[in-house]
Amino acid sequence: MTGRSAPEVLPPSLRAWLGPVAALAALGVVVLGVLCAGHDKPGRGDRWIQPAVDGLLPPWRQVALAMDFLGAPAGAAILLAATVSGCLLLRTPRAAVFVVAGAGLSVGTATLLKHLVGRTIHGGNLSYPSGHTAFLTALALMVALLTTGRLGLGRAVGMLLVLGVALAAGVAMGWAQVALGAHYPTDALGGWCTGLAGASATAWIVDRAADAGPLKLR
Repeated sequence: MTGRSAPEVLPPSLRAWLGPVAALAALGVVVLGVLCAGHDKPGRGDRWIQPAVDGLLPPWRQVALAMDFLGAPAGAAILLAATVSGCLLLRTPRAAVFVVAGAGLSVGTATLLKHLVGRTIHGGNLSYPSGHTAFLTALALMVALLTTGRLGLGRAVGMLLVLGVALAAGVAMGWAQVALGAHYPTDALGGWCTGLAGASATAWIVDRAADAGPLKLR
């Protein structure tokens, strides 16, 4: 370990744009949480979207179940292990810390919000926000941020990649959760916002903590 600092996990070219996006996502989580608090039935928007994804038949049900597995503890652990291993193989321990911390913060925040909001589905199961969606969104966003930094992408291309990948991951997992009846559509949206805000905040925290330490994390 040397005093030489590692590349930041939040690329400087994206800092000015990603901050406001993360703030809007955090605001969205709060607003949706207030609207959903204490409810045990779908809202108006949920009732409009849910019929479009109900009644999954093979092979789409298998696809949804596979997506669901990626957000479950076993599947999430496999994805995290693979991503962290990739970071370590590339000799970027700061990135590995970022991935673990970002996933932990996003899922932990989603779990806490479930108890605070108290929205339920299927006889008392806490549903807002979707932890599965928060996890996959956060992981996808973190990988996109690291890719942007490693490739030296500019602001426009970098933001397009980061937001596009995060949106694709959130839509895929959100669709699976709603189609399988595990969540309302607004739960999935809240999970996407949670993952987006959580991963973005973690990037800033990890960079500041690493650069402020007595031994800068390479």
